[in-house]
Amino acid sequence: MPETAVDILARERLHLSESRAALQRMRQHAAGLEAFGGDHVSTEHLKQSLYRRMKALEDDPTVPLFFGRLDYDTSRGAEQDETLYIGRRHVTGEAGGEPLVIDWRAGMSRPFYQARPGQPMGVRLRRRFGFSHGQLTAYEDEELTEAGQAVYSTIMESEIERPRSGPMRDIVATIQPEQDSIVRAGLSQSLCVQGAPGTGKTAIGLHRAAYLLYAFREQLARSGVLVVGPNDSFLSYIADVLPALGEIDAAQTTVTSLVSQANHLTVRGFDGVPTALIKGDARMAEVLHRAVWSHLRTASAPLVVPRGAYQWRVGAYLITEVVEELRQRGVRYQAGRAMLPQRLAHQVLLRMEAGGDSPDDRVQNAVARSKPVRAYADAVWPALDPVKLIMRLLTDAEFLKVAADGILNPEEQQLIMMNRPPRSLTAARWSLADVILIDEVADLLQRTPSRGHVIIDEAQDLSPMMLRAVGRRATTGSITVLGDLAQATTPWATRSWRESLTHLGHPNALMEELVAGFRVPGAVIDFAARLLPHIAPTLRPPHSVRRHRGELDVRSTPRIGEQLAEAITQTMRNEGTVGVIVADSAVPDVRRLLRHEQLEYDLLGEDPEIFDARAEVPGGGPSGTQLRKPILVPASLAKGLEFDHVVPWSRLRSSRENLIT
Repeated sequence: MPETAVDILARERLHLSESRAALQRMRQHAAGLEAFGGDHVSTEHLKQSLYRRMKALEDDPTVPLFFGRLDYDTSRGAEQDETLYIGRRHVTGEAGGEPLVIDWRAGMSRPFYQARPGQPMGVRLRRRFGFSHGQLTAYEDEELTEAGQAVYSTIMESEIERPRSGPMRDIVATIQPEQDSIVRAGLSQSLCVQGAPGTGKTAIGLHRAAYLLYAFREQLARSGVLVVGPNDSFLSYIADVLPALGEIDAAQTTVTSLVSQANHLTVRGFDGVPTALIKGDARMAEVLHRAVWSHLRTASAPLVVPRGAYQWRVGAYLITEVVEELRQRGVRYQAGRAMLPQRLAHQVLLRMEAGGDSPDDRVQNAVARSKPVRAYADAVWPALDPVKLIMRLLTDAEFLKVAADGILNPEEQQLIMMNRPPRSLTAARWSLADVILIDEVADLLQRTPSRGHVIIDEAQDLSPMMLRAVGRRATTGSITVLGDLAQATTPWATRSWRESLTHLGHPNALMEELVAGFRVPGAVIDFAARLLPHIAPTLRPPHSVRRHRGELDVRSTPRIGEQLAEAITQTMRNEGTVGVIVADSAVPDVRRLLRHEQLEYDLLGEDPEIFDARAEVPGGGPSGTQLRKPILVPASLAKGLEFDHVVPWSRLRSSRENLIT
């Protein structure tokens, strides 16, 4: 008698219960371990390892422990007949350590994303599971034995269209074949992913980070993975994705935080667009290079070193040759400065040997540390401070003129000069562009430490100098660049990925283009794509894979107040999150309007934990929905965020206002 659907569900639910119990035992075992190292440092390292292991084994009962199943079949090319459950982490049973759940990143899990009818990859059947609040509710089977049209997955469609609330979720259950190929690219491969709205660029980047930390853990143990996002609100939104996948070692930051923390500065100033454009231009790199190396002095007098009853002289022309030799080696400024005393001491030793002495390395080191040598080296190759150098460059017109000669014209030089030089370095109100310049100088002085892999999201909005700042964190590693040229919003935004990759130091990165939008309804993506021929004509038009076209309502009205309040109230009747997106300058006016209409809201950027705890009140709407507050979103913070419903407002030059829902 064949199994019924009810029987199958009961058996799969039992496997889920056994898997959760096994995960709990694994965590209890890890909690019972104690760290005993050979010394204090080793013990602390072991404690950190145990802590990371405990975090990786945390179970969220609202999230399914597995979401799919593969039935391998030897007649389809598999090594053995076996059934594997695919989930967010590896779970082993008590008896012999057999796998109850296979990590989605393991090689054996790949057919779940890549197999298709006619190309089963050793799999006879692929099963997808439907869940609600962590409980198994349904399943779908797909036979992969014969070539033919793929079966549309209702469960996958439901997961993609499931309303969002709180922070971003992982997409391990719905990764598509083209996305999976990007996620699983090797550590040595740098990638640039051009993706239309809703194609999952951000999710791909985060899942790539999780995959690399899994597949190349030893290589990345020291160098690590860095995720660079556009703003703090975005980082708050994506913060839970990697921990949910069992990874807590990837650092997540913004360009502002990256350079501010590295240089121990706070961004407190603001540049106008013309000034920011020049400071962010790649030409500034050459200006700074000149400014740094212009501090080297030509030796004009011999070096005289007293040693016992003798005085040893090294001619100025020889010292010039030593300095030039160090320059030709391409060393950083500080490295050359550190090497110079030893080079000068070596010249002294050559003269001592010519005089019949037999000095050894200890003598050379003593000479290098002697006061005359160090004083001479300091005069020829003086110490520099990045902050002081930038302050001088932006306040000393003559110094800037020499460094920028033939690179910036006089008008451009005048634009980047400080109008009112601060009384001191501590009083300076550095802009982000200024700190980027300071970071560039710091790298000219001493090489910036490199990460094993760096992921940059919304990269189209970064200036060339910002890209250089991120790129020098990946000089010995690889990168994944994510963005959409058609969504560029900054005056310094890139128009060419190849140009951006050159600034990042990875000009030969592999290019990938995604055009299938999974989260954006067809009506919305088609409306947005009308701009594509004008703003990014080289890109392929995007399309939505969702069967539900969604709703789109465009209104033009001279009186926005009533219309905006009505649109928000109407949209809030739907299930899911609602974002009200307005220009940054319009936020105060819209806040007053919402207060006047007695509409409660959350302001993005005001509460750093806005995605962690959204206020929800049961009742008051259609079945299955909950009342909650809309999020007022300044347009500059909207990049990369997901809302189920959006109410954007824009003011046109004709003084009429557009409302889109």
